[in-house]
Amino acid sequence: MGNSDGLVFGRRTYEDLLSFWNSQDSPFKDALNSAPKHVASRTLREPLPWPNSALLKGDVAQAVAALKRQAKGELHVMGSGELIQTLMRADLVDEYLLMVHPMVLGAGRRLFTDGSSAARLRLVEATSTGAGVLLATYENLRTASS
Repeated sequence: MGNSDGLVFGRRTYEDLLSFWNSQDSPFKDALNSAPKHVASRTLREPLPWPNSALLKGDVAQAVAALKRQAKGELHVMGSGELIQTLMRADLVDEYLLMVHPMVLGAGRRLFTDGSSAARLRLVEATSTGAGVLLATYENLRTASS
């Protein structure tokens, strides 16, 4: 996140992170509070309660595309499943960092709903943690050349 020009969240992730991290004594609290946060929501209104937060205006894909053009560093999306799907359809995701935990939870939302999106990815790096979590970074081959 050192290269970050900000975080992009959907409403639910924004509210969940706000309620949790602002109640923790953690180094993540200050980093998240100081980071620019861009929020996709049809229900929230400004001013937003978390410092350095702003609502994305208009069409979300167009707003994020404009943020990408202005950014000197990277934009990061955490969680935000519906937002990710919107950004994927608009080819706005350049890289995926997936944290694969060794457990089976059952049914849930699929990241690559049509199955063909995963074929457009190239594994860039993979490491594992002591707890067995796989950290895998994939490059989107469609946006890498643009």
